[in-house]
Amino acid sequence: MSAVVYTPDTLEPAAEPTFFFVGVTTGSSSIMEVFPKWADHLGIPPRIVGIDVPLDSAPGLYRRVVEHLRDDPFALGALVTTHKLNLFKASRDLFDEIGESAAQLDEISSISKRDGRLLGHAMDDVTSGLAYDEIVGDGPDELLLLGAGGSSLALTLHLHRRQQAGQRVPEQLVVTNRRPGRLDEMRAFHDRIGFRIPTRYAVAPDPRDNDSVLAELSPGAVVVNATGLGKDRPGSPLTDAGRFPDRATAWDFNYRGDLVFLDQARRQAERGVTPVDGWFYFLHGWTRVMAQVFDIGIPTSGPEFDALSRIARS
Repeated sequence: MSAVVYTPDTLEPAAEPTFFFVGVTTGSSSIMEVFPKWADHLGIPPRIVGIDVPLDSAPGLYRRVVEHLRDDPFALGALVTTHKLNLFKASRDLFDEIGESAAQLDEISSISKRDGRLLGHAMDDVTSGLAYDEIVGDGPDELLLLGAGGSSLALTLHLHRRQQAGQRVPEQLVVTNRRPGRLDEMRAFHDRIGFRIPTRYAVAPDPRDNDSVLAELSPGAVVVNATGLGKDRPGSPLTDAGRFPDRATAWDFNYRGDLVFLDQARRQAERGVTPVDGWFYFLHGWTRVMAQVFDIGIPTSGPEFDALSRIARS
């Protein structure tokens, strides 16, 4: 069965309980096949419908999507990807309740309903945090974030909360980005929340600039590709000459696509470089939103979580 996909201009009332996926090219996503299988396993309504919105659309299109989700009684909620920031800015006033993380990060990735009220939540700090804790644990001494977009910002919020809870965090954080504006926004956000992890914000308009930052890291550092390169756009934020530190972890937030960053890490395996894809990030990203929308408990680890992973991989 082919995926059902609308645009903001072609939305129609649902005829049965429906979960929506707001993105750019939702019909080609594997989640359109995975979600019904997850739903059958979890005992929730299995229908998923995509809403494709062009990148950086006019605010009116985002408002049209949110109004549809609010007004259609069979619309249960939605996961929002790519458009999280723009949708929030365009339609914040349409929500009856905004979660704390959504207010802090200025984005919405989960739209749900409770007793006729429309709720907006940001889940990236939770999902990136769960993946970070699973992959990284109590290390490393240094963390390099390649890209200063929403996913990086959310991960730093998780690190801030770890520090506040007395848990170990990196002794040094380095964030690079092609344009200085995103770094300025991150610095302002860190100032606002009282972020205390020593952080260097580096403008890196060329992959060779990232190579130079990479060369300064100590052994055992974690290097994160949070640029979208390899999924949204081809390539890597590093050149093939970039040298990972010994025993580094190379973590790509992507799990599908032309994962050049991970290929570069694999070619340096003789120095103990470990490549990690974004599979756990993907799983936590979807299951946390599903738990919110359907108001059900979905474990973040253990046999039940492993079962959802197996279903998705199949």
